[in-house]
Amino acid sequence: MLMTGKEYIESLRKLDIKVYMFGERVENPVDNPIIRPSINSVAMTYDLAHDPEYEDLMTATSHLTGEKINRFCHIHQSREDLVKKIKMQRLLGQKTASCFQRCVGMDAFNSIYSTTYEIDRENGTNYHERFKKYLLECQKNDWTVDGAMTDPKGDRGLAPSKQKDPDMYVHIKEVREDGIIVRGAKAHQTGSINSHEHLIMPTIAMGEDDKDYAVSFAIQTDAKGVFMIYGRQSCDTRKLEEAADIDLGNNTYGGQEALVIFDDVFVPNERIFMCGEWKYAGMLVERFAGYHRQSYACKTGVGDVLIGAAALAADYNGVPKASHIKDKIIEMQHLNETMWACSLACSAEGSKTDSGAYLIDLLLANVCKQNVTRFPYEIARLAEDIAGGLMVTMPSEKDLKGEFTGPWVEKFLNGKVGTSTENRMRVLRLIENITLGTAAVGYRTESMHGAGSPQAQRIMIARQGNLEAKKEMARRIAHVDVSKDK
Repeated sequence: MLMTGKEYIESLRKLDIKVYMFGERVENPVDNPIIRPSINSVAMTYDLAHDPEYEDLMTATSHLTGEKINRFCHIHQSREDLVKKIKMQRLLGQKTASCFQRCVGMDAFNSIYSTTYEIDRENGTNYHERFKKYLLECQKNDWTVDGAMTDPKGDRGLAPSKQKDPDMYVHIKEVREDGIIVRGAKAHQTGSINSHEHLIMPTIAMGEDDKDYAVSFAIQTDAKGVFMIYGRQSCDTRKLEEAADIDLGNNTYGGQEALVIFDDVFVPNERIFMCGEWKYAGMLVERFAGYHRQSYACKTGVGDVLIGAAALAADYNGVPKASHIKDKIIEMQHLNETMWACSLACSAEGSKTDSGAYLIDLLLANVCKQNVTRFPYEIARLAEDIAGGLMVTMPSEKDLKGEFTGPWVEKFLNGKVGTSTENRMRVLRLIENITLGTAAVGYRTESMHGAGSPQAQRIMIARQGNLEAKKEMARRIAHVDVSKDK
């Protein structure tokens, strides 16, 4: 039931995943040097589940079977589960300094679980039982599942049903007795290529005219009609360089995103969890967004690594005791722990849904993510400030090792007396990787747009902030007589 990292990697080899990169089909995604670091990150989620030191965070007891499962396949049963989830995410950020990709699937599981319960209760459908059977399959096989919500959207001023090209949102093309045919695409899909399954959700609240777009289902990653186009990352082709190591910054772990295309894909009835119930699309989106905004606790783990790297850079530069350096590192820690505090708060204030699953406090989850849209940028700025310009101007690893260039690089790139030039370069490349390189996708831009852009959180904060109740508190304290305002 609990795979190891090695078993996970071997399980991917058994899939006929159709991936395209730079215009060509990737014949062996598992061993492709650009893709493999992201697979290693997912493998960490499996290996830590077997480590006694982390077992309590990385595993849970299935409420369906009573058996031990990977926490990424778990339905939260308590506030303690919600807290353990984010502690697990921070730990994995610390271990990989990158995106470990299973969070979206976990958040999709929990969102669909409670939403299907409420759909069935009000409509007499059987989506919840279908989903529980599917979840059991995921738990039994310890699958990595891509939670897929974001559509390309086309003209964002138009509803899904009003688009000139109907495929801008995933939609039901045909309903059959045994299932449905779907078309469309999901964009920015984190970890999709490294997943066994895709779990599809609508991306926005919908009206009755959009009912063909109100669809949720599960499909195998290598199903007929499913293929992916790999997303580029800054500095990604460094991974193709011979014996690349120092210049990668992080030569072991990474993240990845892809455009996932559904070209007339058949989905059997037992894997359909919403089929035209447009009134519940908004509920599913809101719950997933809340869970996933809580999940940005992972950025604090990566932030821990970046703060450590900045402190090491100060050591190698010979200025760890400078007052302005110490103050900048304190500010980085303050910002990082503020993000963590909000994630912890929304977890500790979670509540039980009618399905029995626990949902985070949605207001605090949106406050958490609003902070994440800002603070990693400032942490990164301070890290770049401390690192110095050498981070982006220093020669390559080959120059360090070159017969002619090596001695000169060794001489002029040395910092504090008695320290290693190579080690200094390694630390600076790590900072570059997180702030500007491949890991910046997950640490910076994903912090801005992942789980909804900043305005999406502000809308939710306005909706859930209960401003009228606050105004009434003020009226009471100030002895305001509202009759005099008329």
